[in-house]
Amino acid sequence: MVVELKEYDSAVDIAKTIDDEISRTKSVLGEYLRRLDEIRTLAERSKKIREVVFKLAGKKAAQDQLGEITVGDLSVVLDANPFHELTAIEEVVRSQQDRLLVLQKAREALNWVDQIGDTEGLKYLVVETDRVPERILLKIS
Repeated sequence: MVVELKEYDSAVDIAKTIDDEISRTKSVLGEYLRRLDEIRTLAERSKKIREVVFKLAGKKAAQDQLGEITVGDLSVVLDANPFHELTAIEEVVRSQQDRLLVLQKAREALNWVDQIGDTEGLKYLVVETDRVPERILLKIS
């Protein structure tokens, strides 16, 4: 999590920055959703193949947790398969969807900006967390 303090000349500039972040997030989310569909199909085929092979061999499927180790706070999957990638992409998609919601709510909260008239001599100091505005300080310069 990155917290920054940015200065804007107008509320319109803040809104434009949020709109740009919304567009970027939608684009990234769309790409991950395309990848998710591809990986989901691959994972389903892989699962069917594994089930057939284990059935023919007369064995039960091994747990997918094997081959995963933790180094400090980092989880490392050895010999990752489509299921590992599917899980990772699903996590990223959920995160991007959450980010998009937060950005849209922040943008909606800025609707009051349209009602502000002349803002000459006014600066907007914005506390942002992960490029999402959380607090606006109006400063007379």
